[in-house]
Amino acid sequence: MINQYKLLTPGPLTTSDTVKQEMLVDRCTWDDDYKAITQKIRKQLLMLANVSEEDYTTVLMQGSGTFGVESVLTSVVGEEDKILICSNGAYGERMVDICRHSKISYVHYEQTYDCMPDAEKIADILARDQSITHVSMVHSETTSGILNDIQSVGKVVKAAGRTFIVDAMSSFGGVEIPVADWGIDFLISSANKCIQGVPGFSFIICKKSKLMESKGKARSLSLDLYAQWECMNKDGKWRFTSPTHVVLAFSKAIDELLEEGGIAARSKRYYANNRLLIEKMKTLGFDTYIDQAHQGPIITTFFYPEGVSFQFDEFYHYIKERGYAIYPGKLTDVDTFRVGNIGEIYQEDIEKLIGIISDFMDMKKETNK
Repeated sequence: MINQYKLLTPGPLTTSDTVKQEMLVDRCTWDDDYKAITQKIRKQLLMLANVSEEDYTTVLMQGSGTFGVESVLTSVVGEEDKILICSNGAYGERMVDICRHSKISYVHYEQTYDCMPDAEKIADILARDQSITHVSMVHSETTSGILNDIQSVGKVVKAAGRTFIVDAMSSFGGVEIPVADWGIDFLISSANKCIQGVPGFSFIICKKSKLMESKGKARSLSLDLYAQWECMNKDGKWRFTSPTHVVLAFSKAIDELLEEGGIAARSKRYYANNRLLIEKMKTLGFDTYIDQAHQGPIITTFFYPEGVSFQFDEFYHYIKERGYAIYPGKLTDVDTFRVGNIGEIYQEDIEKLIGIISDFMDMKKETNK
């Protein structure tokens, strides 16, 4: 039997039992009831994004979040276009990889992992290079835990008349993002993040006028964003086989988000978890990689403690055996690990984790004597 433990990660994450139970039912992709669930999800996502059905639409795309990002980049950036990719972590850099593989013309503005892409710098790049048609960046960069200022960037992108693409994979549903007000044309997220569903599809909230402009530009058959929308918009039918069990679970997860009090309530819980985690970890000698002003509420990167013989594998397995799974670091220049606090995670879980880590540190100090 597989041991049960909770996930302190940025997704996949710990889901409710009721979300899991939705996956016990088999559905036919052609069934009208099932297609109605797809349409329900699409409408609810627009509501969560604070946008109107008149101006925006939702497209669901099979695969992980990266599939969604690749779908947008390869569908809306045409052969005559050029995209400015603003990165400060592995997921921004992944956009560069996608463009390189798909032979999409791009410019890369790269920041260090502990600094946000600067809106003024982006405005300057756009002013100097009129051939740039699109701008993309990550909102919650889980490489470090930083929450980037997409509002300020969106303002300068719109002022320059460019199209703004945001990877909000680990933030949408967990923090408020007024998509239209912040000038976002394409927002990408995933079923297994802050809405607390399970892995299997991504979703893209698209400005309709921009989506219509992308017709015929796609470099991929299965990831063609416009073709997926055209098919799905008729009656909720996915172009190719959809992850039916995942869709059912996600529908339930959205309902549970609304029952909790919407994004405002969930954001409050996530922020409270995060603040408690950081406060308690500091008392045990663990400092954060990102300063408090830029720290997001999703996942936190911690430095290894000083003065203690610390091996991550030993630390990880000690915690896992006691009911929780954390993340290794994703930084190349310093030794770190990461702890997420989204999903069905509450204050009591943070308190239990701190108790486990405190016991581990006491054990290491005894060993080092």
